[in-house]
Amino acid sequence: MRVERVRQEAATVETAGDGAARPRRPGAWLAALLFAGVSLVVGCRAADTDAVTPVPQLLAFLPWLLLPTAVGLLLTLRARRWTGAVWGVALLGLLAWYVEPYGKTDDPAGPPVAQLRVLTANVEYGRATGPLVDAVRREKPDLVFVQECDRRCGAVLERDMSATHPHRSAVDGDGSKGSVILSRLALTPAPPVPGTMGMPGATADVGGRTVRLLLAHPVPPFPDRVPVWQRELAGIRDAARAARDVPTVLAGDFNASQDHAAFRRILDTGLRDAARLDGADRTPTWPARTAPAFGAQIDHVLVSEEFAADRARFLRLGDSDHRAVLVDLTLHAGR
Repeated sequence: MRVERVRQEAATVETAGDGAARPRRPGAWLAALLFAGVSLVVGCRAADTDAVTPVPQLLAFLPWLLLPTAVGLLLTLRARRWTGAVWGVALLGLLAWYVEPYGKTDDPAGPPVAQLRVLTANVEYGRATGPLVDAVRREKPDLVFVQECDRRCGAVLERDMSATHPHRSAVDGDGSKGSVILSRLALTPAPPVPGTMGMPGATADVGGRTVRLLLAHPVPPFPDRVPVWQRELAGIRDAARAARDVPTVLAGDFNASQDHAAFRRILDTGLRDAARLDGADRTPTWPARTAPAFGAQIDHVLVSEEFAADRARFLRLGDSDHRAVLVDLTLHAGR
């Protein structure tokens, strides 16, 4: 019995580098695994790359990586692994740095010219068409950007909203491929942004100024479609910077957050996120079932420097997995 007890005690210790025997700490190994996973994502964020699966998917939830990092730090402190504790503190610092908003927020120049209320909504294969119509009647937006508006959705919107929003620019399609811009203001159609799903464009006269309208809806970053997602976000970026001297509203389901390098490249064209301008840059829009407690902001209204934004709201449409974004914009005369 004594020999067996000695064997059991010996099995619970490990020899440290300095020759001292230390108890094994399973928590320290778990902390190392947590830190390694978080380090991969944070490293890609620091390198300004979306890399490959699973990094793009995890980047959407980057602020939530504070939780496993904090758990890992507690485990290392309990295990008295000071090197691991330093690792954990460094990760917490980097995450706190990257949680800060990205992009410019300077005020527009010149006096105000006109006001616009903009709503963007993904109606999930047309399922939330009815709740969208109700929201439009209640909130009275001037411009409505609708994604995943199938043919039935398009017919319902034309029937129920033609009196208030008679102007449209659409890409018809089944399932998730259909999209439409609805407007109280007269629209001049513009070429759509190329993509798997419809991304129509148009121009409108707002207070005597021509304003570009672009709808964004790239494919989601599914594991087998990350290159397509990156390519379509790059196409949106190219469309955004094609006429940088024209006031622009670019809205939709980007399937990307500010923690994705491909989305930051769109902001680098000079566009601002309207939600951020109103202090709501981290408010989740997807998945609607867990928002606002948990999720990512992947639905955006981006505007050029001629616009100010306030009263950003996030609306639950009931039958959609996205929350709609509603924001009031003020167009300024500019320099």
